Amino acid sequence: MRSDRRRKKNFLANRLLVGDCLEQLASLPDASVDLVFADPPYNLQLDKDLLRPNNTVVDGVHQDWDKFQDFASYDAFCRAWLGECRRLLKPDGAIWVIGSYHNIFRLGAALQDLGFWLQNDVIWRKTNPMPNFRGRRFTNAHETLIWSGRQQSSRVTFNYDALKAGNDDLQMRSDWLFPICSGPERLKDSSGRKAHPTQKPEAILHRIMIACTNPGDVVLDTFFGTGTTGAVAKRLGRKWIGIERDAGYAKDAEARIKRVQALSPDEIEPLPTKRTEPRVPFGTIIELGILEPGTRLVDERRRYRAEVRADGTLALSGEAGVRGSIHRLGAEVQGKSACNGWTFWHFEAEGKLKPIDVLRGEARRQLGLSNLSAPKVILTQK
Repeated sequence: MRSDRRRKKNFLANRLLVGDCLEQLASLPDASVDLVFADPPYNLQLDKDLLRPNNTVVDGVHQDWDKFQDFASYDAFCRAWLGECRRLLKPDGAIWVIGSYHNIFRLGAALQDLGFWLQNDVIWRKTNPMPNFRGRRFTNAHETLIWSGRQQSSRVTFNYDALKAGNDDLQMRSDWLFPICSGPERLKDSSGRKAHPTQKPEAILHRIMIACTNPGDVVLDTFFGTGTTGAVAKRLGRKWIGIERDAGYAKDAEARIKRVQALSPDEIEPLPTKRTEPRVPFGTIIELGILEPGTRLVDERRRYRAEVRADGTLALSGEAGVRGSIHRLGAEVQGKSACNGWTFWHFEAEGKLKPIDVLRGEARRQLGLSNLSAPKVILTQK
């Protein structure tokens, strides 16, 4: 039993599995993957070459792996591999799929039918899309990604604070602007042609992994191609599994990943989020002396006033006997059923109002629960 467990652990770590997608997925153990990224065949349904105005042939997707007999056969294939992915995902795992208008709506329906829970759709807007040569439709300048949890109850990883900090303190939007894969990043074969027709830019995988994984998580790519997912995962300290049926693509992927230099643990350490930080009750703030009994708290607009009591409750100023927790009293004065007291109640520091939420950082520092140094605050009002 012990040797079998060890074999499975080694099997999962940073491996490229060459062979049929469904067969290789079936060989992996249940609940072993944190995130799936899938760039499946788009089923473009091309029946002839696409020509430029000068009659040269566009180097598009003509490989057999993108050809299916009809929509029914494509749907059956997609539901089969998506079902396997759901089996492999941990309870709080998630999946990202990418596609064009040819297939993304069919994938979305399949995800919902199989029990996945849609979190977002994201538009990848291309800065340098392929022109529309025939002039019969809009230039296709975007692709769509769908992010889904394994199930509705999944508490999927989302590093909101890190994304916001990296976006100049603005919330990350669901429209992403990146160029298509080109230049030195685009892998070429011996004749100088594209090694793979649908190679995705590393920037997209970088953002997905920063957003939805943590160092050490296992990322599975079911259609590995030339190894973009593996290259980014190695650089960011994530484990990866790749499945690719084409031996030529697999060889290119392995050579590419081997050249990648992994970042140091310090360089990939994630920004802590409020969800992952240790819980600190308001009473602890009082016990540690960060706020003293008698300190006056107000809401942001100074409509309501309350005083801190030694037991960690608040007493509403001017209303005898009206007391409660920071949350209950905040809800009561607003006539609401619930309230986040940490953000509702404020104290005065250095002449400005600040939410009491900022005091939890100092409490964690004093309790030895945080590696980050919290800014000191000076109370100017009792």
